[in-house]
Amino acid sequence: MSLSRGHDDGAENSGVWGNLLKTMNETNETVARDDAAAETPANGASATPATTAPPTGPSGDTVVAATPPRHQLPAAIRVLRPRQWLKNVFVLAAPLAAGTLFHTGVLWRTLLAVVAFIAVSAAIYVVNDVRDAEDDRRHPVKRLRPIAAGEIRPVTALVIGACCALAGFALGFFLDTDFGAILVFYVLLQISYSLWLKDRPIIDLAVVTIGFLLRAISGGVATGLLLSQWFLLVAGFGSLFMVAGKRYSELVTLGSAAKTRPSLAGYTPTFLRFIWGMSAALVVSSYALWAFDQHHDDTWLGIPWAIVSIAPFALVIISYARVIDAGKAGEPEDAVLGDVTLLAMACLWLVCVALAIFAT
Repeated sequence: MSLSRGHDDGAENSGVWGNLLKTMNETNETVARDDAAAETPANGASATPATTAPPTGPSGDTVVAATPPRHQLPAAIRVLRPRQWLKNVFVLAAPLAAGTLFHTGVLWRTLLAVVAFIAVSAAIYVVNDVRDAEDDRRHPVKRLRPIAAGEIRPVTALVIGACCALAGFALGFFLDTDFGAILVFYVLLQISYSLWLKDRPIIDLAVVTIGFLLRAISGGVATGLLLSQWFLLVAGFGSLFMVAGKRYSELVTLGSAAKTRPSLAGYTPTFLRFIWGMSAALVVSSYALWAFDQHHDDTWLGIPWAIVSIAPFALVIISYARVIDAGKAGEPEDAVLGDVTLLAMACLWLVCVALAIFAT
């Protein structure tokens, strides 16, 4: 190795660099001798690599070391789970089904309702992650969440969550008092779920399903729309279908003994398969009843597009059921965005619905 400074600064500086290089070489030789001595046992036996016991939590359970990859978003944003904000598109369902989504006043109120739900649900995610940090460190994916990985302090995360909740409540009550009340009920329900109810089989399914259903109802409440019985049935059973599929995927992937979600111990694959299979049948039946209940005399080309949409809707449910059966529906937003067939069927269904509602 040679060092060149481009110009000779004199004998004194050359001597300094020479001494520095000599010191570095001597240090490297010393480290090499120490490493060789550490790898060679004193009795001449073959060396065996030292093993380090995995870290354990306060309860004595093995904790999976969290080594989060580099992220473009800071931990203060990722702790709010931006990928799961996709769930809040359920707020658009009621105005879309009523055909009023793109009316100027309705569109703005609906979008603001989505933002309000994003804010309060993000606050709940923070509370849930703070409470479950110990369990998340044992999960192959959740261990990379910012709180579990130690990227952000729990107190800091809770402050961020509180700000989101306050902003969501303020926006919700500004839009409509009843909509604001729904947000309050949603937050209280989800906090109860996070602290007490999430480990109880059946109840955990019911609470998460109600959370999705509240999103669908809130879109109608925020815009002053009447909700039909068929819409409520589709939203309710569709939510149960997704939640049961999520639990099924977690069960077949992690096993009932997984301590990341204690309620899994109360389920079997057969039982959860029955629930999401029953929900799939009921949601398709309810959607078909909604489609038959629509007016078909003034649609584009005289085609009953609402009835036609039953087929692609059923294919969407079938495609998602395939994802569930493969055990890949543990994160619904990833399951939807990661399946090309499912996305294609969903786009086809949306086209048919748009023609049924808007092309008149």
